[in-house]
Amino acid sequence: MTGDSFRLTVLGSATPYPSVANPCSGYLVSCGGTRLWMDAGTGTLAELQRHVRLDALDAIWISHLHADHCADLLTAYYGALFADVRLTAPIPLYGPPGIAGRLAHFLTNTATRSPVESAFAVTELHDGLRVRAGALTLTTRSVAHGMPAFAVRVEAAGRALVYSGDTAPCTNLTALARGCDVLLCEAESATRDAAEDERVHHTPEEAGDTARAAGAARLVVTHVGRSLTPEQAVRRAATRFAGPVDHAAPGRTFPVG
Repeated sequence: MTGDSFRLTVLGSATPYPSVANPCSGYLVSCGGTRLWMDAGTGTLAELQRHVRLDALDAIWISHLHADHCADLLTAYYGALFADVRLTAPIPLYGPPGIAGRLAHFLTNTATRSPVESAFAVTELHDGLRVRAGALTLTTRSVAHGMPAFAVRVEAAGRALVYSGDTAPCTNLTALARGCDVLLCEAESATRDAAEDERVHHTPEEAGDTARAAGAARLVVTHVGRSLTPEQAVRRAATRFAGPVDHAAPGRTFPVG
């Protein structure tokens, strides 16, 4: 695999808190020298530094504001402004509405608001947002998680990676994932909730259903709930999807296309 190849590296995939060997949700997407930190769950900043420094990132993308997907932005802020990192400009940060205020509320300790925007150049996500980050094109769709939450399609050189974030099965995710090379889909729930309007996660079978309906070439299940083993989640997803199915094990790298 060359250094310029389009690939996904798993920094962590645990939920709702990190395990001994697995941080929470976080991924590094790389292509042609571009580096995107996708979700910043607890513990992922340490793993990120195995591959890239904060001041070498092209962008950060956050799916939603649950701590297991964004908490390491807080320590990234301190690293960006008060340590050995030397930013030439704030890091582009794409996140749900209110993300800057949420960070500032936690980080501010005096009457003066912490300068969140000195570390991060914030763009709030909305359904249909399309932006460029170096060699990558990012398209965002809103998804069903009971709060502002988003999935993303990352494209480069005619290939596509789609990340579900946290969501119940929904038409926006299926449409976004249409024909993608890799679908990185959460599979937290062991069972389907009785009340449809309370559903906020996929089961492994539903991850397989989404991959099949979208015509994805490969499914990678992530964010597997603690009542399941990764092996169980993979086997269950594979009952609904005929293509390759893998688990987002920490440290693993997947080529896109």
